[in-house]
Amino acid sequence: MLSDDERCMPAGKHGRMNNNRRRAVAALTAAGLLWGTTVPLSKLALEWLSPGWLTVARFGLAAAVLLAAARRGGLRRAFTPGVLAAGAFGYGGSVMLQNAGISRTSVTHAALVIGAVPVLVAIIAAVWRHTVARPVAWFGFVMSLGGVGLVTAGGGGGGATLAGDGLVLASLVLSATVTVAQSRLLAGRDPVAVTAVEFLGAALGALPVAALTEGAPAVPGGAGPVLAVIVLAGGGTLLPLTLFAFGQSRVSAEVAGAFINLEPLVGAIAGVVAFGDPVGFAQVAGGMAIVAGIGMSTMPLLTSRRNARGQAVPPGTNHDQTAQPSWPARNPARPRTGHSLPGGARFKPA
Repeated sequence: MLSDDERCMPAGKHGRMNNNRRRAVAALTAAGLLWGTTVPLSKLALEWLSPGWLTVARFGLAAAVLLAAARRGGLRRAFTPGVLAAGAFGYGGSVMLQNAGISRTSVTHAALVIGAVPVLVAIIAAVWRHTVARPVAWFGFVMSLGGVGLVTAGGGGGGATLAGDGLVLASLVLSATVTVAQSRLLAGRDPVAVTAVEFLGAALGALPVAALTEGAPAVPGGAGPVLAVIVLAGGGTLLPLTLFAFGQSRVSAEVAGAFINLEPLVGAIAGVVAFGDPVGFAQVAGGMAIVAGIGMSTMPLLTSRRNARGQAVPPGTNHDQTAQPSWPARNPARPRTGHSLPGGARFKPA
């Protein structure tokens, strides 16, 4: 059923808005599913590389591919200190902390703790950017966070430790903060180019930390960990972060953050099936709470229409910022109204 302002839209514009929304949802869904492989792949790769060197390898390989594929004009606009810093802290710093946590806890625990990301993004966005989600969405955020609490408090079987869970949670706080802070980085820029520069920033930022604190990387003991690093760089980093950049340039930060909860579901299943992590009542109840929270927090945000500041678009407004692409219009002479950045914020994929 259409709202009053949607009825006022020209048919062609309304169709473009729906197409952009569907493409964004498809991209975010694919990104969340692919991210579900990162925790188990990181667990395997950490058998060879330390947390810092794994971060360097993961983002260095991904940066090499994406920098070669990105358009030169887009790279020139994206190559700024702000984008490099966002990559260094939002990707490099958070992933190093996450790797350190994964090495100290089970795959299932690490994957399910990541379910705290959407509520962290929503809280930071509300405090920093004054964007407020609907009450039912907040209830979903809290339910997901409660599920994370059940998982972490439910025992340390399968190599899980409170310290490891805490490091993973700390990495999420850093990642969520940069997600909200970098909401303006896509304005007038190509999402692929921005992501490529952030990958480079992550690798360059992690390199001195790894070299000074972890020494030289070890020689791999087999082909398995090496293959895990390669797949992690491609299927767990390059593809999902680029897809997330595309999707997040078209929706709000809260909507994009909700799709990250697909990651803990896939990762938790992989932990049980591939690593034999034990599953108790607390893990099952926590997982169910996370799933329920995803539904409650995502659907209201997807059905509501918001402008670039995350605010509800008032009835009678004929333009919808979430339907506009993040890069400049093909006809620069055409006047543009409103904000240049659609949807509020882009996530990791800054």
